[in-house]
Amino acid sequence: MASAKIVTKKVPYQSGAVQCEGYLAYDDKFEGKRPAILIAHQWMGLTDYEKTRAVQLASGGFVTFALDLYGKDNMPKSMDEAKTLSGSFKANRPLWRERANDALKVLQQQPNVDPSKIAAIGYCLGGGTVLELARSGADVKGVVTFHGSLDTPTPEDAKNIKGKVLVLHGASDPAAPMSTVMALSDEMTKAGVDFQIVLYGHAVHSFTQPSAGNDPSKGSAYNADADRRSFGAMFAFLDEIFN
Repeated sequence: MASAKIVTKKVPYQSGAVQCEGYLAYDDKFEGKRPAILIAHQWMGLTDYEKTRAVQLASGGFVTFALDLYGKDNMPKSMDEAKTLSGSFKANRPLWRERANDALKVLQQQPNVDPSKIAAIGYCLGGGTVLELARSGADVKGVVTFHGSLDTPTPEDAKNIKGKVLVLHGASDPAAPMSTVMALSDEMTKAGVDFQIVLYGHAVHSFTQPSAGNDPSKGSAYNADADRRSFGAMFAFLDEIFN
């Protein structure tokens, strides 16, 4: 038998008038239709970080697709550009949801994907992306946010959420402080959503990303313990929703 391998490829797709390009990964040793995971990127766009996570999850038997929120060749070149670009989506929630749903359709249509077993995970801005996807009423089994953007101007939209929600968050995250976490808890409770919030002590924003450095006083920093623990919590959640 030919040795199994992780297959990766760029996948072009259209979202409105914008040409996007996502990143698909799967292990070809698994036959038949598989559970799948949509991966939403942080504010710097679809980078090697998300691609590495896609491959990491594909090795566990999932079909993964890292979406492209901004559009092909529209990567921010600086933090200021990232702030402006990400802010344009926060100011236009219908567009944010449209981009997320169009990427979801690409994943649903893959021949090796079981469309009844799809989850979405997101990092930083991507956490907000998967929450907006869920709030739009998308047909996903669950969403997971890692140090994500949690706020919403329309908390009543949580009534549209069909799957479960897992929030993995730094207890000292200045980008989404405890007041925002509690607002999300209130939003989910009022809507009757099955949700969990896990707080990691001494963790700030971007705690899963080594590129964030190791100085928590800057507000963003890698935390190896929180990274490891949150990844384990995600796998327990995926096991629950897919089995």
